[in-house]
Amino acid sequence: MTIGILGNKIGMTQIFDNKGDVISVTIIKTSPCVITQIKSTETNGYSAIQIGYSEVSPNLKSLTKPRLGHFNKVNLPPFRYLKEYRTNNSSEYKIGQKVGLEIFKVGQKVNITGFTIGKGFASNFKRNNFTTGLMTHGSKSHRLQGSIGAGTTPGRVFPGKKMAGRLGNTKCTIKSLQIIDIDTTENLLIIKGSIPGKSGNLVSIKEV
Repeated sequence: MTIGILGNKIGMTQIFDNKGDVISVTIIKTSPCVITQIKSTETNGYSAIQIGYSEVSPNLKSLTKPRLGHFNKVNLPPFRYLKEYRTNNSSEYKIGQKVGLEIFKVGQKVNITGFTIGKGFASNFKRNNFTTGLMTHGSKSHRLQGSIGAGTTPGRVFPGKKMAGRLGNTKCTIKSLQIIDIDTTENLLIIKGSIPGKSGNLVSIKEV
């Protein structure tokens, strides 16, 4: 099991390969992540690496005292985001070590995790692809979802019933996306295809 890094989605564009074919790509902006904690099987019950991303000021109001103490304990500046990656060789890493784009290479496949675009409260027709009722012949149920269960037996609505509710803003992982190019100068990662979320969203990049 290998560790990954965090980054922000910049947006999508098109590039041309050596054959002249157009490839739709997503650009991810990142910066070297810093290892903030090393967890071992002996002390924590599992082996993992915790990384910090996006350094912030210690005076940030949203930074709680426990979180600030977590960084002060290892003499590191506070970070906005923390994430753990399970690994079998956590002893190879050191606290304060920087992890960046050097762990990836062009042509490699990665899994990218992020939150999809939130679309607010949506009806069954948009959320679950329900079909509308008749629009003519005196129909009074154009956009009504219909019955949600029997009245007497069982006399309740079964859990999991498809109904209106919040759409989007869910955690999603796109697997086996190919790295087209890496720009170590600007800390840019060029990924073939699309990834979850809108521009600016935080994403996790991990080797397959």
